[in-house]
Amino acid sequence: MIKKDNLFEFEWDKGNIDKNYKKHDIAPNQAEEVFLDERLKVKKDIAHSQKEERLIALGRNLTKNVLFVVFTRRKSKIRIISARLANIKERRNYEKT
Repeated sequence: MIKKDNLFEFEWDKGNIDKNYKKHDIAPNQAEEVFLDERLKVKKDIAHSQKEERLIALGRNLTKNVLFVVFTRRKSKIRIISARLANIKERRNYEKT
C-alpha cells in the first residue's frame, strides 16, 4: 500500500469528489478513513481493470461503518473512484478473519 510517514496521499477527480456524497452519502474524508483501518482488506478488481489496475478496499471508517471503496494508484497517490456502504455480503466478508 502507498504510505508515507504513516500518512496516505489522496487524489480526487473533480467529478468524483462530490459524486459519492450525492449518491451514497459518503464524504471524501469518510472514504479516505478506511485506509487507516488495521483490518483493511484489499483485492484486485479484475472486471474493471482494463485501462488501469483497479482495487477494492473493505474497511471501517472512524464512525465504524464498513465501506466498499474502489480505487486506483497513481504514482504515490490513492485515487478513489467510488465509495459506498458495504452490503451484507461484503460486511460478512470483512468480518471474516
